Amino acid sequence: MQRFISKRLPLLLVMMLAVFTLQDCSVNPVTGKKQLAFMSEEKEIALGQSYDPQVIAEMGEYQNPAMAQFLTEKGLAMARTSHRPNLPWKFTLVDSPVVNAFAVPGGFVYFTRGIMAHFNNEAQFAGVLGHEIGHVTARHTVAQQAKQTLGQVGLIGGMILSPELASQGESLMQGMQLLFLKFGRDAESQSDQLGVEYSTGIGYDAKEMAGFFGTLSRLSGGAENRVPEFMSTHPDPDNRFVRVQQLAQQYQEVDTKNTNYTVGRDSYLRMIDGMIYGEDPAQGFVEAGSFYHPGLKFQFKIPGQWTLINAPTQVQMVSPDQKSIMQMKLAQGSDQNAAAQSFVQEAGVNVVNSSQQPINGLPATTILGTVTQEAQQQGQQGQTISVLASFISYGGNTYMMLGMALQADFNRYQRDIEYSIGTFAQLTDQSKLNRQPEKIKIVSNSRSQTLQQALQADRIPTDRHEELAILNGMELSQTLPAGTLFKSLSGGDIK
Repeated sequence: MQRFISKRLPLLLVMMLAVFTLQDCSVNPVTGKKQLAFMSEEKEIALGQSYDPQVIAEMGEYQNPAMAQFLTEKGLAMARTSHRPNLPWKFTLVDSPVVNAFAVPGGFVYFTRGIMAHFNNEAQFAGVLGHEIGHVTARHTVAQQAKQTLGQVGLIGGMILSPELASQGESLMQGMQLLFLKFGRDAESQSDQLGVEYSTGIGYDAKEMAGFFGTLSRLSGGAENRVPEFMSTHPDPDNRFVRVQQLAQQYQEVDTKNTNYTVGRDSYLRMIDGMIYGEDPAQGFVEAGSFYHPGLKFQFKIPGQWTLINAPTQVQMVSPDQKSIMQMKLAQGSDQNAAAQSFVQEAGVNVVNSSQQPINGLPATTILGTVTQEAQQQGQQGQTISVLASFISYGGNTYMMLGMALQADFNRYQRDIEYSIGTFAQLTDQSKLNRQPEKIKIVSNSRSQTLQQALQADRIPTDRHEELAILNGMELSQTLPAGTLFKSLSGGDIK
């Protein structure tokens, strides 16, 4: 039977059968109902503990002690009132401009500085915090992990070539998951409800959480530019706005502990004053189709339509169809030849061609070759991956720029890979080297005026007024009474 299954059934189905034979039933901590358990709580915690350092390595921590303390204090207070108070909860502020918050199994919750910049009071933050805690307490993160494991079989099949290349592929997948992790609509709706429940439980006005969905709606282009809700994995932000308002009203009506709910607008705005907004140029930035890194003083061009993911330890680029990957990171040592030889040996590369031709005057060793992955199970066929990698010595470091795809597909991407590698060069443009980050600047409105008038008075360029209106959770025509705090920007190109 085992031989028949492995020959006749698709690999994904075989793996699904294997997974479901290992499941058992457990009680969901939130619903109290039995559900299929993909893993024990001990394994869930261990999984989260293994992910946590990887998340921080991929995204980096944002160094702001006051904000980090605020996140941890509120997170722990809320976790204590949740359905799973005994998890080893950990709350981390990560250094990403993406507007996102996410959780991994076991009680590990992450907020980007990008989402922190878009909250306009403590209550909005608390609602989203409760939402992310809800994903963990309802075990959505566990179910999602299992789905991702199954859904990635095809990609993993093309990635697990050797310890060296496997680590690169896993890193890419983790980065993509963390930035774009999506739960189903039912899970999102349940977490919205838990966000209202948990934030109300520690005294915040959960109606403000609904206001943040207005911000999300505008960030996603408004209702006219979004796909219909039935085609999306997330509920429509406008529908969530209405539902969360209703839920907040219901919870507040039955809450006997609190009568005066906290919003905390001014306190929150003062806390984020001076926070970096958008890309931090010191860590590298994209402009006009090129990637620049002022700290390490290098640059290279990005192939057209490829997606770039910048992390503290590496830069990754993915082709539009996600069938080819490029990666740039530091290699070991300062000798490009030794680094190339080490890579060939560790990755098991069958070298087809090699070159010592410099790249823009920099010493380089470039190899073209293949790596063959042996079949993992009886009935499977091994896969051959084509790899093009250059090892470039510059500034006392050796940089590896690598592109790979299945051998059958590689010709479609080789020109893009060669183009990007061939543009690696020293960065000498002082306008790029001296680029400063933009920062949130909290301003007290001196007189009664509209938000647009206030932004004009603070010399914010007109073409960025709508962006700042979204950042403030307001309309440009909204009147600000004298003394009202609002978000503006400083640094960067803002004069």
